[in-house]
Amino acid sequence: MKITNLALLVFLALSGCTTEPKMVTPRIDKNAIETLQEDKKKEVLIIEDVVSKTLDEKIGSMLMVGFMGTTAPQGSQICNDIYNYNLAGVILFDVNPVKHSEPKNIDNKEQVRTLTEQLQACSRDGKLLISVDQEGGGVQRLKRKYGFYGKFPKARDVKRKSEVQIRTEYFKMGEELNSVGINYNLAPVVDLAINKRNKIIYKYGRSFGSNPKDVAKYSSIFISAMRNNGVLSAVKHFPGHGSSLGDTHKGFVDVTNLWQKKELEPYRILAEQGAIDTVMVAHVFNKKIDAEYPATLSAKTINGLLRNDIGFDGVVITDDLQMGAIGNYSLRDRLRLTIGAGNDILLFGNQLSVRSMVSTQNLVDTVKEMVDSGEVSLDDIERSNERMEILKQGI
Repeated sequence: MKITNLALLVFLALSGCTTEPKMVTPRIDKNAIETLQEDKKKEVLIIEDVVSKTLDEKIGSMLMVGFMGTTAPQGSQICNDIYNYNLAGVILFDVNPVKHSEPKNIDNKEQVRTLTEQLQACSRDGKLLISVDQEGGGVQRLKRKYGFYGKFPKARDVKRKSEVQIRTEYFKMGEELNSVGINYNLAPVVDLAINKRNKIIYKYGRSFGSNPKDVAKYSSIFISAMRNNGVLSAVKHFPGHGSSLGDTHKGFVDVTNLWQKKELEPYRILAEQGAIDTVMVAHVFNKKIDAEYPATLSAKTINGLLRNDIGFDGVVITDDLQMGAIGNYSLRDRLRLTIGAGNDILLFGNQLSVRSMVSTQNLVDTVKEMVDSGEVSLDDIERSNERMEILKQGI
């Protein structure tokens, strides 16, 4: 034992070591410190910007609305709403629900480009979210008859192409959207094709397949192509619409007995990859997640499952709040519950029914009343405003 200790001492002496550890001065990463300082400055500026808004503007910053018209000149109703309420965004449609023989917002390429320029000119920061549903297949608002490409494949057919072809197709889509001033695509669909009787996803080939990894892979390619052209995306329809039988546009849809946990996997994978800009929530009712409310109105689904469990803390947008699936809730309840649930953008397309159309002023005034009465938390509204400001930095 003594010999061993002696040998150890000789070894330490020869190697110039001592039995006491040396103090190591840590290296200072100046770049990392500067990045943290810049992030902190941005955070402070965002908070200051949100606090400085009027209550009308804070509420308006959560609204995305549809409107009638192929132009938006200064003094028009939509232009005034965008400026006065600092609207989060607008959504464009081609089909006119009032006069089917006339376009609603989309008539031709040059007209759309002029329209989006007018809309941005109405906004205070030039970062108005101008959205469409441009998935491919049967869901593409920019159609050939209006002078657009209009031949993007449905999601189901995408896997027949090579990865290079897929990237090329979706890059072309993003490029076309950008060329006419559209900066927010309410796509891709990440629902799983697991129910052949599904009337709204499977029937129209809107899903990339039944395997969550495949769906995440193709969705990631889609999102990347949009980002490369300055277009944000919305993965939809959380927490899963692929197993449903009914159509949420038309009425109440209960997926409790059909829904599978693997429908969450595309969201988990994409969230881990940092590939999600925004998430669109569906109006499906799922007793396994919330026994009281449909997903869009459910804090357990959004603040609980999506934010706390999956870990996505970015912007969440509702599906159209005028759909039949939540038609049994009053406008007041829809607004109160969606804000409390953790949604950041409340979508009112003013598209599905002439009777359901609602003015921006009515929406803002209704929320204001509920803030004053304590039914809606100002903290929830300001938190959503902060998320929106972060999202718009990417535009």
